[in-house]
Amino acid sequence: MQYVGLDVHKKKVYGVIMTEQGKILKEGAFPNKKEDYLTFLQETGEATIALEALSFSHPPYDLLEKHGYTVKLAHPLKTRAIAEAKIKTDKIDAHILAHLLRSDFLPTSYLPPQEIREQRDIVRQRAYLVKLRTELKNKIRAELHKHWIEPPHKNIFTKQGKHWLQNLTLPNIQRYLKILEGLEDQIHDVSTQISRIAQENQDAQLLMTIPGIGYYSAVLITAEIGDITRFRDSHKLCSYAGLTPSTRQSGHTTHHGHITKTGNKWLRWVLTQCVHIHLKYDTHLTQFYHHVAHRRGKKIAIVATASKLLRVIYWILKNQEEFHPSGLSCAGSSSFYL
Repeated sequence: MQYVGLDVHKKKVYGVIMTEQGKILKEGAFPNKKEDYLTFLQETGEATIALEALSFSHPPYDLLEKHGYTVKLAHPLKTRAIAEAKIKTDKIDAHILAHLLRSDFLPTSYLPPQEIREQRDIVRQRAYLVKLRTELKNKIRAELHKHWIEPPHKNIFTKQGKHWLQNLTLPNIQRYLKILEGLEDQIHDVSTQISRIAQENQDAQLLMTIPGIGYYSAVLITAEIGDITRFRDSHKLCSYAGLTPSTRQSGHTTHHGHITKTGNKWLRWVLTQCVHIHLKYDTHLTQFYHHVAHRRGKKIAIVATASKLLRVIYWILKNQEEFHPSGLSCAGSSSFYL
């Protein structure tokens, strides 16, 4: 068995191939291109390959796995914590990956199946398009302010409001409106595709029984979580989302602070959005929110309720049960509170 460490960057890669005993068989830099990976590895036999889990690591991961190699994604933060060096180069990083791999000390990251990755891409794309739309609307409002124009309607992006904007005949606003129309068409197309995914996804359908979670949020949550069985309990899932409080311990003193925010930012974002809508309904989560808000304020209560909601989601997916406003499962247990 041979072990390969690849330090991947956007334009170049540094690779190291070594034996089980740590003897270096080959090393060197090469361009980050499909054919160059295969050229570098052409003399290897059975090999396991390690590369860091970065956004541009997915194409080489798929390529190498397709060609029969065992590929592992190294968790960037944990890898650096184990093998941090004062001198850091691409060569050293590649050597560290190979050594950790052959020693079976490599901390790995979860890579979901291709279907889940495609779902992640589409829900994140919609979020990006909506962000662009918001920026564009702010540009239009700024143009109105620049020309001392007071809108006749509070919402100027209704059908009536857009008609009023077009009649202003301001060149910049006309351009923005054309771009806005194209963006809204793209958002509609993407939303239709996500809605179709939600209809075919049993887990998404279960999550949509929770007030405040629509088809978009349901698909985003299921895509970001992936396989629920990879989490031992609901606390592990909350840690993955960065919704657990930071802890500092010294001697007999333990201090719990704000949430860590070191996990999945997409889950944190969508859960807090869902909580704001969920509070319109009378459920155990809403009661929990008001209890925390009374003692510690609304901002902390929103985050705490988002963490509680994620625990509910864990048990819904784990037990394949619909949401129960009381927090009790069909069996009458209080598992949703765990």
